[in-house]
Amino acid sequence: MKVWMSEHIFNHPWETVVAAAWQKYPNPITPSVLGTDVIDRKVVDGKLKSLRLVSSQWGFPRWTKPLIGDANICYASETSEVDPAHRQMVLKTRNLTFYNYITVDETVRYTPHPKDDKKTLLTQEAVVKVHGVPLTHYMEDLLASKISFNASKGRQAIEWVISKIDREVQDLANSAAKTADELITTTRHQIDDITSKTMHTMDEIQSAAKKSFEEVHDLSSLPPTASMPKL
Repeated sequence: MKVWMSEHIFNHPWETVVAAAWQKYPNPITPSVLGTDVIDRKVVDGKLKSLRLVSSQWGFPRWTKPLIGDANICYASETSEVDPAHRQMVLKTRNLTFYNYITVDETVRYTPHPKDDKKTLLTQEAVVKVHGVPLTHYMEDLLASKISFNASKGRQAIEWVISKIDREVQDLANSAAKTADELITTTRHQIDDITSKTMHTMDEIQSAAKKSFEEVHDLSSLPPTASMPKL
């Protein structure tokens, strides 16, 4: 049996890291993970519990194939629990492929950093067991080394997803600001147009009123009509 453990600190709040963890796959940093399928998801006592099927490529050396067999795609079951009240996310993964020869139980935990609430502590533990084949200890070391490498890539993937989310939020904010600017500009143009038309109409009304006044004045200035002769 081989036990591998690791800790890592993200310079992001717990909520940000957990949001990125949910959107972690697929990503260009860990292309070996092909995807995840949600089998079950429910909320129990305020905790989100999920069961997912993880599809990946392990990339074993050729010499292992006669010992444990071959598989283009490897599957694992992942159970997770998110407790927002206590700000904790725990994922437990166990392989399904090669289960007769290899057992890998991995536990990943995301919690706020105990000394800095704006940071997140990631703890990982994997227990590797190889049985029923030659070179047991060597294969366990090989798997532990691969898990360590994948864990490093996984942390990079989290950072990549966080950056992606930040870009999307910024793009949305820029788009909203642009839309607001366009709306303000359009409104100003409409107001200017209405003002211009109103002023033009007022000028026409004033001109017509002036003309009518002048006509009335001209009529009032005419000499009185001569009286008709009496019969």
